[in-house]
Amino acid sequence: MADKIKLLVAFLLVVAGIAGFYYLHDSAAVLKLASVLVGILLGAVVAWSSEPGKRFFVFGKDSVAEAKRVVWPTRKETLQTTGVVILFAVTMAMFLWAVDSGLMLAVNGLMGRGE
Repeated sequence: MADKIKLLVAFLLVVAGIAGFYYLHDSAAVLKLASVLVGILLGAVVAWSSEPGKRFFVFGKDSVAEAKRVVWPTRKETLQTTGVVILFAVTMAMFLWAVDSGLMLAVNGLMGRGE
C-alpha cells in the first residue's frame, strides 16, 4: 500500500510541475521550464523510493547494458537493406496498381461501360 501512495505522490508532483508551467504563463521561459523539470525530478525521486520504481530503474539500466551488446549493422548493410525495402515497396505498388486497373477494366466491361 505504501508503494501505491508513493507512486501517487510521484504522479502528483509531475502534475504539479506541469500545472506550475501554466500558472507561470507570464513568467520567463526559464522559470516555466524549471517548474516542469523540478516536478519531473521530484516525481522520479519519489517513484525511485518505491519497489516498482526501483524495479523500473533496474530494468532501464539493464536495457542500456543490453543495447550496448547489440551488434549494429554497418553503413553498407543498412543502405543495402534500405534499398531492398524500397525496391520491394515500389514493385508491390506497381503490382497492386496493375491488379486494380485490371479489375477496374473487367468490372467496367461487365457493366457495359467499356471505354
